[in-house]
Amino acid sequence: MNESESNGPLRVAIYDTTLRDGTQGEGVSFSSLDKILIAQKLDEFGVDYIEGGWPGSNPKDVSFFEEARKRTWKNAKIAAFGSTRRADRPVEEDPQVRTLLEAETPVVTIFGKSWKLHVEQVLRTTPEENRNMIRDTVRYLKEHGREVVYDAEHFFDGYKDDAGHALATLVAAKEGGADIVVLCDTNGGTMPHEVEAITDHVCRELAMPVGIHTHDDTGVGVANALAAVRAGASHVQGTVNGYGERTGNCNMITAIPNLALKMGHTVGVDVSRLTWISHFVDDMANNAHNERAPYVGRTAFSHKGGMHVNAVQKLSSTYEHITPESVGNRQHILVSELSGRSNVLMKAEELGIPIDMDGAAALGIVEDLKKLEKEGYEFEAAEASFELLVRRSLGKYEQLFDLVEYHCTTRRSGKRENETCEATVKLEVKGEAEYTVAEGDGPVNALDGALRKALRPFYSNIDAVTLQDYKVRIIDSHTGTAAKTRVLITSTDGHETWSTVGVSYNIINASWEALVDSFAYYLTRNPAEGK
Repeated sequence: MNESESNGPLRVAIYDTTLRDGTQGEGVSFSSLDKILIAQKLDEFGVDYIEGGWPGSNPKDVSFFEEARKRTWKNAKIAAFGSTRRADRPVEEDPQVRTLLEAETPVVTIFGKSWKLHVEQVLRTTPEENRNMIRDTVRYLKEHGREVVYDAEHFFDGYKDDAGHALATLVAAKEGGADIVVLCDTNGGTMPHEVEAITDHVCRELAMPVGIHTHDDTGVGVANALAAVRAGASHVQGTVNGYGERTGNCNMITAIPNLALKMGHTVGVDVSRLTWISHFVDDMANNAHNERAPYVGRTAFSHKGGMHVNAVQKLSSTYEHITPESVGNRQHILVSELSGRSNVLMKAEELGIPIDMDGAAALGIVEDLKKLEKEGYEFEAAEASFELLVRRSLGKYEQLFDLVEYHCTTRRSGKRENETCEATVKLEVKGEAEYTVAEGDGPVNALDGALRKALRPFYSNIDAVTLQDYKVRIIDSHTGTAAKTRVLITSTDGHETWSTVGVSYNIINASWEALVDSFAYYLTRNPAEGK
């Protein structure tokens, strides 16, 4: 173990490479504006370094560095990324190195080869020239006033192949004046015990700041970063939500709270905004958030079993390893067939509907809940439908309208584009009969249009509601076409998002139930007058 651990907590620098390494992940792409907006949020979050990309490699990165130069960064230093000079070419004449300087960033990060296999088979040069390439490039950048981060690519593979060669490349970076050398597990195949032992050796040999850059190909990207810090590394590179090539990079959203809350290190970022930054970057990437993500996922502090909920109600630490608020998350009580009165009580309190724990109402809601879930309903992801269930059970729900009947038709003539869906809806609203007709792209869309048209004269704010997501699940598929269908609809008014559920042997009926609950939930919470 490196002496730094015995000396107590470290100040660990957080180096974010979401905008460069993260964009190499499948399905991840950011515009120039996206990159600037993400960089601004990362700066607010408090990271120490933001790697913006590879200058000159593509127009988006060129634009990013141009815009970054115009801005003032409160916490972070912007870094440009590139490689060492080419073999057998003076560093002053290397155009790629020139573009690194032209980016005018305070920090430049360059990578070089640590594995002799790459030196001889990829670069097709000698180990001595490879060390010269590293040393010359670092020195040249330092002479131009840059802070230099040296990324030792494939370091752990190179070390295991030829430790002397790998260490010599780090020494070359140190001789050139590198501010920090970063050990990279580029292939993501090294185990935590190996990372810890090798990092410990490097820290002892070099006596200079050491960093760690890991990938998650074996599922231990975060564990490897923590192992390196245990051995003395004081700089961790990674990406928000683990974005990156193949299976991704070290997930900083998991690494940061582990470093700060579990290991006692100082990281500089505002850990209470962890959930916020995680969701923000997912939104910018147009990626669905991982609901089961440690610390920041929706289920990270969710409780379902009745005994668990009863314990959490008395003392949250019985089943929560930290307070959810410390990472910007919240406790989430689930309701299902496993629920007891404690689940219902806490969920109702969360919704602002007080219930007597020992009263008949709580027991009645539990029984209704179990009966409905047996029929195929599921309320874990349909909190709005659950709230309506509670309100109806307690007599605290005012019926907004009554269905008389609805009818859906689909007409198709010739080609597919000639298909038309039409829905008619008959309602009784505030004692008045309403009959409306609407067309749509499908039967559910047509029903949505007809229902809105019928409600609009009475509830003027109905058009604030938009359908955000629509999911269909076959409950008992073994019964074939006679199977029950569960429909989950997610809606929003631009400020709040809620989900509702419907179940039926008929997919249209299931959709109607979920659709009606969606409008009922919104109008109950946001009453508006019409005629």
